[in-house]
Amino acid sequence: MADKSFITFSAAMILSYPPIEEKMKRTKQQLVLNKGAEKFIFRYESGQEDKLLDALIEQAKDKRTDFDWFDAAVLSFKLTQSLIGQANELLHENADTQMYMN
Repeated sequence: MADKSFITFSAAMILSYPPIEEKMKRTKQQLVLNKGAEKFIFRYESGQEDKLLDALIEQAKDKRTDFDWFDAAVLSFKLTQSLIGQANELLHENADTQMYMN
């Protein structure tokens, strides 16, 4: 016989996740920094850039690694450039769509 508390917990966990369709629409992204022998990889989903910035801050504060504030600035700059590129793509797609509609 299954433990009912486990079943209840599992059902609650399943209900708390976003719908599968929503998860599939999210694009996985990553920022990578090679620093000497170390490689820092930060993976995130589109729309979660604020959490990525928080993670960069926490990593820069952590004295156990060689990841410093300059590294956080470099990766946040790369993130900004990526977001600008995505915004430009959307603008061009919208402009092309409007040209075909007129």
